[in-house]
Amino acid sequence: MPMNPKMSDWRGRVVWLVGASTGIGRAVASSLHAQGATVIVSARQAAALQAFEAAHPGSHGLVLDVTDRAATQAAAERVVHDHGGLDLVLFCAGTYTPMSARQLNLDVALRHEAVNVGGAWHVLGAVLPTLLAQAAQGRGGHLSLVASVAGYRALPNALAYGPTKAALIHMAESLHLELSPLGLGISVINPGFVDTPLTAQNGFRMPALITPEEAASEMLKGWARGDFEVHFPRRFTLLLKALRMVPQALYESLVRRATGH
Repeated sequence: MPMNPKMSDWRGRVVWLVGASTGIGRAVASSLHAQGATVIVSARQAAALQAFEAAHPGSHGLVLDVTDRAATQAAAERVVHDHGGLDLVLFCAGTYTPMSARQLNLDVALRHEAVNVGGAWHVLGAVLPTLLAQAAQGRGGHLSLVASVAGYRALPNALAYGPTKAALIHMAESLHLELSPLGLGISVINPGFVDTPLTAQNGFRMPALITPEEAASEMLKGWARGDFEVHFPRRFTLLLKALRMVPQALYESLVRRATGH
């Protein structure tokens, strides 16, 4: 049974993708543009947004740093004013630096919190009034948060990153519990390893690595099904889901054996 209103016809839909200059966000923006959506992409890099606009006529770039609360509010107001509402908001802004407990860098850790979690709060605060108003008028809308399988359970070198993704999973669960009865869609995206500038920092072989375009395809399929959680590639994510049920001592033993930590 679908947990969200299904979204498969994107013609004329207003979609705002926050954190879409590279990687998964850009691939999703490109896919939605190809399917007829009115696409607004936001990120800090003006040049990347201009390049996207040039390659996707009719799209719109809006420079934004999600750690700036006032700027995020102003950006949301501009999108709604210029385009009349919001059919999909995708929060895919994020930062990632591998970090172990033995090499703690507090500034880097807090940067993860500011971007990955604080940014999500800023976007939520900026768009929720519009989504609630649309729900009252029967239009609805959808908010989707890009988390990660790193949020399922602790993994080596994910001390800064993993907790932020766990927070996004919990945030999405809470939002769905309260907002789905109003007709609003809420989804969480939990990718495995995707070949992006962020994962390029990893110094190990990434199992079941997929391209951003493959990730985008899985996300669009998930929205079309009305899924709450969209996770991929399943040959990898289903294994990690199963490991969530394993007792901590056994889980740590399995992870150390698999990763050499």
